[in-house]
Amino acid sequence: MLFILIVGMPGSGKGVVVEVARDLGLPVYTMGDVVREETSRRYGIITPELMVSTSRDLRRERGDNIIAVKTIERIREKEGAVVIDGVRSLVEVNEFRRHGEVIIIAVHASPRTRFKRLLERKRPGDPASYSEFLKRDMTELEFGVGNVIALADYMIVNESSIEDAKKEAIRILREVVEKHG
Repeated sequence: MLFILIVGMPGSGKGVVVEVARDLGLPVYTMGDVVREETSRRYGIITPELMVSTSRDLRRERGDNIIAVKTIERIREKEGAVVIDGVRSLVEVNEFRRHGEVIIIAVHASPRTRFKRLLERKRPGDPASYSEFLKRDMTELEFGVGNVIALADYMIVNESSIEDAKKEAIRILREVVEKHG
């Protein structure tokens, strides 16, 4: 099995790469779904704060690899390549490596670009101020996302248009599947 791990800071454009992967027919699994379901089970509601808290609690209670373990359990003996959205630590990367080949695709955009995008998309939980944005970035970095980005096999610098990001994602995903899938 080939795990294509998508990583990036909030607002970098990971969703664009995931959308392209789906359009190319690749199965996509989102690690945040594990956290969302557990947050809902524990609290009956889902808020960004509760999701961060649940994510930390799960890791403390069951190990730093638990969200990767639960994501892998959802992947039933698929052949070929699967895309994993939301990897945040090298412990998670190593859990995927225990079950197959791993290719990491990082999506990067500057903090200024990412903050602007988050303000424009207005998803629940997106920061309303730059200080909230920085706090969220620090939380992501505490989980270890910067280490995963640093070890990426491919990097998409997403500072221009969505079309440019999609073209680069198509090129990279096709190349990865052709070489490794």
